[in-house]
Amino acid sequence: MNPGIAKLSDIAQKDYRLIIGLMSGTSLDGLDIALCKIHGHGNTSRIELLEFETLDYQPEFRNWIRKIFAKRTVDQQILCGLNPYIAEVHADLILKALKKWELKPEQIDAIASHGQTVFHAPQSLTQVLSLPNSTLQLGDGDHIAVKTGIICLSDFRQKHLAAGGEGAPLAAYGDYLLFSSEKENRILLNIGGISNFTFLPQIGSELEAYATDLGPGNTMMNQYMEKHFKREMDKDAEVASKGTVNMLLLEELLKEPFLNLNFPKTTGPELFNLEYLQTAMKTASIQDLSHENTMATLNAFSAKTIINGIQRATDGITNFKIYVSGGGLHNPLLMEQLREAFPNSVDSFEELGLNPDAKEACLFAVLANETLAGNPQSVKRIKDSPAVCMGKISLPY
Repeated sequence: MNPGIAKLSDIAQKDYRLIIGLMSGTSLDGLDIALCKIHGHGNTSRIELLEFETLDYQPEFRNWIRKIFAKRTVDQQILCGLNPYIAEVHADLILKALKKWELKPEQIDAIASHGQTVFHAPQSLTQVLSLPNSTLQLGDGDHIAVKTGIICLSDFRQKHLAAGGEGAPLAAYGDYLLFSSEKENRILLNIGGISNFTFLPQIGSELEAYATDLGPGNTMMNQYMEKHFKREMDKDAEVASKGTVNMLLLEELLKEPFLNLNFPKTTGPELFNLEYLQTAMKTASIQDLSHENTMATLNAFSAKTIINGIQRATDGITNFKIYVSGGGLHNPLLMEQLREAFPNSVDSFEELGLNPDAKEACLFAVLANETLAGNPQSVKRIKDSPAVCMGKISLPY
């Protein structure tokens, strides 16, 4: 028997597994690296976050990705080269983190690598029905496995597509297994580049769990800051807090049909970007809007799409709490608007015992754990999301 296959069998039968979860989001700020100790599988899953680091990307790395990120027309040589390049950068960062944690690669059971999304193309966005739902994440798992010496699970979204999903959002799987509650209905809100949530009905309810994208989270604000201020983000909403919301522009931004589609649904920066902003400004005949007022309006746009979505999801439900993770949690202006809309209902994800910045990386570690040791039937009660185990397995030898 191939020793790698034998090792997979051994890992599957362990009481717990040490899995490194990786997440690189659309903000391109860095790589989230979470070392997780996962006990059991399925409904018995229990996770301990042992270590967590976000290691920054170098400007050159970000610039290479931006050459193709969310663009319909790209240089195929760059696209081809980035697949191993991203993997090698991620592998180096993993080894750097392990050295800091004083751990050796052979102590780790597996790596769960989300990769770097460069294009997301569900039919609902493309309107090209002759081509199936699709999404593309770069960062080849074989390169990560060989360079680190650790089994790597990667490319999770393709199985979801193959089984009839849109490839996103995948958070529902881990959320459902780890955070369902007997006491309350839960909205697990993640404000990354795109905002999304998982709805977890109170255990025993007849309602179904599901996950859905809502619209822009940080992506349009980050793009605007990078273009006009050469900064990755509006830290602490410094710029947006100095501005005033332009209601005409906000109303125009909110007219996008995607925002009114039924849940679940997915989207990305392919739709919500600076071109979208410019079109809205032109349609509303808005010129010479200050940077501060533009950022205030973009902040309000993200808040409004989130608020509208949660209000739809909780219509008729009284006992619910909202737990927030992702970069948007650190945007005080955005969080203020959410708390005004849902008084006494909004908390940090930390209240559930997990670092909110590490949540997405941890959830991919859970997905890897299910593929190694679980059963897809554990998540069969998630609405409109296929019950499948996800991730391609790459052996280091």
